[in-house]
Amino acid sequence: MKKILSHWSIAFVTLIALTYIGLQDPWVKEILRLKSFDYVLQNEEKTPSQSVTIVTIDEAAIEEHGQWPWDRDVLANLILQLRNAETGIIVMPILFSEEDRFGSDEVFCETLTYGTVIAQTGTAQKRTSNPVPRGVAKIGDPLPYLFEWNGMVGPLPKLAECANGVGVINTAPEIDGVIRRVPLLMKIGEEVYPNMAIETIRVAVGDPSYQVKADEAGIIAMRVPAYATINTDTNARVWVRWNKEFKTMSAASEDFTPLAGTTVIVAMTAEGLGGVVATPVGEQYDYVISAQTLQTILDGETIKRYDALLELLAGLVLGIAIILITRFLPYWFIGLSLLGTFGGGIYYFQHMFSTQLVLVDITWALLTFFIVGFHATFNRFILEFMQKQQIKKQFEHYLDPRQVKALQKDPSLLKLGGERKDMSYLFMDIIGFTPISEYYKNNDDPEGLVVLVNEFLDEMTNIILANGGMVDKFMGDCIMAVFGAPLDMPNHAEMAVKSAVEIEAKTLELKQRYKDRGLPDINVGTGVNTGPAIIGNMGSSTRFDFSVIGDAVNLAARLEATAGRGDYLQYPTIYSSMTMTQLPDDMIIRSHKIGDIRVKGKEDVIEIYNLIPATSSVPSS
Repeated sequence: MKKILSHWSIAFVTLIALTYIGLQDPWVKEILRLKSFDYVLQNEEKTPSQSVTIVTIDEAAIEEHGQWPWDRDVLANLILQLRNAETGIIVMPILFSEEDRFGSDEVFCETLTYGTVIAQTGTAQKRTSNPVPRGVAKIGDPLPYLFEWNGMVGPLPKLAECANGVGVINTAPEIDGVIRRVPLLMKIGEEVYPNMAIETIRVAVGDPSYQVKADEAGIIAMRVPAYATINTDTNARVWVRWNKEFKTMSAASEDFTPLAGTTVIVAMTAEGLGGVVATPVGEQYDYVISAQTLQTILDGETIKRYDALLELLAGLVLGIAIILITRFLPYWFIGLSLLGTFGGGIYYFQHMFSTQLVLVDITWALLTFFIVGFHATFNRFILEFMQKQQIKKQFEHYLDPRQVKALQKDPSLLKLGGERKDMSYLFMDIIGFTPISEYYKNNDDPEGLVVLVNEFLDEMTNIILANGGMVDKFMGDCIMAVFGAPLDMPNHAEMAVKSAVEIEAKTLELKQRYKDRGLPDINVGTGVNTGPAIIGNMGSSTRFDFSVIGDAVNLAARLEATAGRGDYLQYPTIYSSMTMTQLPDDMIIRSHKIGDIRVKGKEDVIEIYNLIPATSSVPSS
């Protein structure tokens, strides 16, 4: 019992350890979670965007307008063309931190007033040049939870003043270098800087600032006052959806009317100009990040995350469930449980995203389920293997191999703790062992005596085992056997008597064999009785045997001591009336009462019988 408890305790400790590790949210768990999220993000059906379009500074535009950087007069003209086409906000994720070499900043500045958002960039170095922070109305203190840059490089002050908005173009890769979430607000010191996507929203609705609410857990709400609340994580990051395809036109185009009414992102895509970043859907130009982020916010269907504690709780519940399953249910059910839970988890994961845009981290819960399940199953296998080996070790010399296999297959058939049941008991002893010993002593051959006894007992043991009996123990030249244990045997009385008869016949065969070898004559006495007894592990706490005790056992031993001796010299096999009454009809008919004996300590006499061979007639009394 202690071993069983220890094995399942180890599985439970494994579950607790995995739950604790999950609570710490290590990088391994984070990567598993993010990679699983990539799966659903990659498989979203793509649809054309109706609100965001792209104008590319591509090879055709470079060929028309010359090498980059262009005269800002060219960019001013591009903005005018877009305005004339009645487009919406114009987003230029391009850093204008230096004066135009052609002196066209004044013209460019004038056009920037026509609803444009230009870029600034965060830096890892403590370099601050013309940063453009944005006012934020705070409830609580959001600053500790915002992504932080060491420095910020902004546009020329006069361009920043002319532009309707200035947004940060940087993104924040995840631990594996992939862009999945974009921080909408960032900080340097006490100053807050908006991402270009959210800055575009602010400019579009005409709000001067942002509102942010935070508590001890992080950012809990963020909004542009004239716009809807935007769902972010606790660090003001929004999950980017990659489900849109954007209409794209070259900056060399002459007619931009197809872009009317849309927010236009002016992006550099010519070779050597555009930057490429890793995303869940593969490498993408950095402007695509801005476009998809903006589109995600405009759609108002931002991705949400499930409560991490609930996910851990799910893993804990699944772990407890699999421990119970592996403890009590068959292996095929364990396999079905593992497959079913995996399939159900995948379905739930996909269903929650497709219907509610909720990302559920099933990886750790499933990983916990499978690790604990494998651990518990392995523990069970080892436990059962050890149990089978114990059974084999304990019974292989005392039971027929078929019975040993049956016990190994179903150990529940073996009640080691002890039970009371009806069985039959056979005792067999070599009669006149002293003369045999003297023979070998006189011939100075003690080893020969051992060989003879072992050879003889081996033959008798084979008979007992073949008839389904258990050789309980050897006591010198005596065999004690039990029929009906440890496996149930409805016909235990019949098989015990059958074994006794076969022992008698085998003895006659061996007598002739030994006579031919010049060895002493050998005879046996066999007693059989049937009745209730206690069977189980007998002995001390350190050494015990599987055996039987009871009056019925003692009577079998008394019958053996009577058989083939004294008044019953001609009856080498004797069995009691209790045995006789449980024999099949043909054996009852052939059962011959040979007398009565009185057992010490018992008042009643015991009727004793002998079995007449099938070819013989019943002798007269």
